[in-house]
Amino acid sequence: MASTTVDTVVPAPREVVYQLFAARDSLNAHLPINFTLRKPGTGELNGVGARYTVGLGGVGITEETTRLVPGERIEYKIVAGAPVKNHTGIITFADAPGGTLVTYSMESYPKLPVPDRIMVAALRGLINPILSAARKAVAK
Repeated sequence: MASTTVDTVVPAPREVVYQLFAARDSLNAHLPINFTLRKPGTGELNGVGARYTVGLGGVGITEETTRLVPGERIEYKIVAGAPVKNHTGIITFADAPGGTLVTYSMESYPKLPVPDRIMVAALRGLINPILSAARKAVAK
């Protein structure tokens, strides 16, 4: 099992930043991949149970939102398309000087034996572009 956490401050109010992550496809213009909503969530489009394909041309992994605490926390898991036994992501939001502190954590159990240091580098390679996209989205 590998896990990592990356913190950054996004220079915008917490509710704005939370909505960027809750509506995952809102970051597409700033990413080399796309989030595509495949199944709406319960009660709201991006609610619990929402499924997104993450990739290009409809090919990629499928994430499912498992928990939302509006303005505070988003949790998801990968349910298809990745060589993992289990993969979860947790994104938290807190007020910070100059904007919103975003804490993005991933935990992954690969199906194949992969050294933790390589998995941690891969997880950070997934997190950092998303955080950068959020900073770009609010800068426009």
